[in-house]
Amino acid sequence: MKPYLQLFDFSKKINYQTEILAGLTVAMTMIPESLSFAILAGFPPLTGLYAAFIMGLVTAVLGGRPGLVSGGAGATVIVLIALMKSHGIEYVFAAVAFAGTIQILVGLFKLGKFVRLVPQPVMFGFVNGLAVIIFMSQLEQFKIMAGGTVTWLSGPPLYTMLGLVALTITIVIALPKFTKAIPSSLVAIIVVFIIVLVFNIDTKLVKNIASVSGGFPPFHIPKIPFDLETLKIIFPYGLIMAGVGLTEGLLTLNLVDEITETKGNGDRESIAQGIANITNGFFTGMGGCPMIAQTLVNLSAGARARLSGIIAALTILLIILVGAPVIERVPMAALVGVMMMVAIGTFEWMSFKVINKMPKQDIFIGITVAAITIWLHNLALAVLIGVIISALVFAWQSAKRIRANKFIDGDGIKHYEIYGPLFFGSIANFNELFELSHDPENVVIDFKGSRIFDMSGIDALNKLTERYRNANKKLHLRYLSEDCIRLLKNAGDIIEVNIVDDPDYRIATDK
Repeated sequence: MKPYLQLFDFSKKINYQTEILAGLTVAMTMIPESLSFAILAGFPPLTGLYAAFIMGLVTAVLGGRPGLVSGGAGATVIVLIALMKSHGIEYVFAAVAFAGTIQILVGLFKLGKFVRLVPQPVMFGFVNGLAVIIFMSQLEQFKIMAGGTVTWLSGPPLYTMLGLVALTITIVIALPKFTKAIPSSLVAIIVVFIIVLVFNIDTKLVKNIASVSGGFPPFHIPKIPFDLETLKIIFPYGLIMAGVGLTEGLLTLNLVDEITETKGNGDRESIAQGIANITNGFFTGMGGCPMIAQTLVNLSAGARARLSGIIAALTILLIILVGAPVIERVPMAALVGVMMMVAIGTFEWMSFKVINKMPKQDIFIGITVAAITIWLHNLALAVLIGVIISALVFAWQSAKRIRANKFIDGDGIKHYEIYGPLFFGSIANFNELFELSHDPENVVIDFKGSRIFDMSGIDALNKLTERYRNANKKLHLRYLSEDCIRLLKNAGDIIEVNIVDDPDYRIATDK
């Protein structure tokens, strides 16, 4: 019997060398991203590293998908930028913990399956909008504070910054053509770091933004009023962060399932995310979710167990404890270059190739979601609006499909064979199918090719029955599916329809 609290599956063989090297590689790629995302949002850089450690460790141990890597992801951090600017970091910690609570509830009530409702055009728009936000946010690093005002870099400082960014991007692009043994982003950061250090180049460093030296993540209760007003402030941000994190996480989990040809547990992953984010909120981390790029790095390095994620998290903690002096001297140009390449890699360039083959409504949905994402920096709202538009388009298209085949049999009974779904969107077209004034005394509606989907469909049948009764004619319903009959019976107190009992069709056997 499989125990419910089993954390590791010791029945499977683990390649410890592969798992350890994969974990070290993941840690080195996660550190610059976590720092960059924290700086992007205006958080202390250390909150990004704490989030990478906490998210990585908790989800590696408790998550529903070995091989999945979580950290301080940009998708969730971007949601909190507005809260940081308006109320400060303490409210951010509270919102992160609140988001974790929502994620646990989603996992407990097994609601993760609803991620399937996100259509592909919405995902295209979501990912492309996120990529644009990440890229445009890097331009902020080309600004400096001078005389109390923010101005753009100019002259030699600008040329130095551009040159180092260009060098970083060149290394990230070129190195994989020669070897993939070491992450190209890590090599780029090291090379630019050495060049700036050896030649004493005057350029913006991480320490010019904030200090990253620190110890073990401290326990910290957010210093905010615990009242209804605070809940009103953090509720929308926590809800959106939870939604974005779950969407990103469950979609990444499905991707890992496809690559490894195994099955993960989405509900368990949701609960693990929630526990990790609550821990972040009370240990000064900025929160996060599964990271697609780091997960792919982990899988490409050969990792298939939980050990690589644990090693990555512990490596990040070790760097926080003893490696801060080195991290603080990392040039911002190197991080900007890495993040620009992350943005370029995140963008779904394939969407341009298939745009001519996509329906016009899908193109509109994708562009709308991307525009809302870029304009409002609200990824969850953009996805929600995209899903709503997609649902309305689907309803409109389905409403036009309802039709009827009409004929009168030898007994003088008129038959309407209905095809297509009967629901709120198709009622108007459904009513236009009937010729009440020309119909005989008995009319049969055949639902063999149709389904009744909602209360609006039931109400339409009720009103149709009344119209035929007022004309002294009888309306009968045939070939209703079991769920349709059940729906009609459940609404029996408020409608009156005639259901013709259909015979049971049995398959002949030797007996």
